[in-house]
Amino acid sequence: MKKLYIDKTENTGCFSVFVKDAEVNWAGATVYSMSIKHKNSEYQRYATDYDIHFIFDDNIPSLNFYTIPLIDIFAVDSEGGYMGSLGEVINLEGDAPICYIDKDCNCFLIAKNGKEFLNNAASWKAHMIPYTDVEFFTSKEEAMKKYEFIDNETLNKMLT
Repeated sequence: MKKLYIDKTENTGCFSVFVKDAEVNWAGATVYSMSIKHKNSEYQRYATDYDIHFIFDDNIPSLNFYTIPLIDIFAVDSEGGYMGSLGEVINLEGDAPICYIDKDCNCFLIAKNGKEFLNNAASWKAHMIPYTDVEFFTSKEEAMKKYEFIDNETLNKMLT
C-alpha cells in the first residue's frame, strides 16, 4: 500500500485524511508545551527526582531535526535528550508509544504508552530499547526527497 505523509509542523489542527489505496501518516518533529500557569510542584518533582523536564511556554526547545513518523516532544532531560510520543500528538492517557531521542538522534522506546511512562518515571532510563523505525532528517525538504507528502496548500483548501 502506498504511504503518504502530512507535515504536522505546518498543519496544527485536528483532522483526518482518507486517501483511497494509501496509508496516510503524520510526519515531523513537534513540541508540545504547556502554559506556565500549569507549572507546579508535581512537575518540579518529575524534573528533580526523575530528570523529566516537561516543556512549558517559557522554555521551548528548538529542534534541529525532522522525523518520519511524527514525534511530538513533551519533555527533555539534563543530557540534551527529548521524550515524545510516536505517531500522534502527546496524550499521556492515550495509546501512543513513548520514545526517547538522545543528543545524537538515536531513538529508544521507553514505554508502550503514557500511563506506563508515568508509572515507570523513576526508572525510565532502565526501559530504553533501541528503536530503528524512526528516520531523522535535517528538514522537511530532505524528507520529501525520499517520501511523498500531501501538499499543504491542497490540505489548507480542504480544511477551510
